[in-house]
Amino acid sequence: MWTIPDSHPRTRRRAAVGDAPLDPVELPLEDSLDLHSFAPPDIPSVVEEYLSAARAAGLTEVRLIHGRGKGVQKARVHSLLARLPGVVAAFEAPADRGGWGATVVRLAPADVKDTLP
Repeated sequence: MWTIPDSHPRTRRRAAVGDAPLDPVELPLEDSLDLHSFAPPDIPSVVEEYLSAARAAGLTEVRLIHGRGKGVQKARVHSLLARLPGVVAAFEAPADRGGWGATVVRLAPADVKDTLP
């Protein structure tokens, strides 16, 4: 299980009357994450939290599904991945795993100390 960050709209109401925040949403940790259901401004924090949880769980390869479109979301995801510690490599998924619409991310094992690139 992993938790969507508190800043995500699924965990915080956009309240005009000041409602209290909702409880964080826990999702099952799988080897892929479909980003279509997240608002574009929330994707960086969601991806960062997901990759952190994946490494902690011992996953060394995951797939981020950003969609084909014009490549804007893909570019944002790749830019983020280039800065994140623990990311060993990121590349376009093979055709049978999403091709242009997905990115495979290789992660350093959790016991390897993070260093900034």
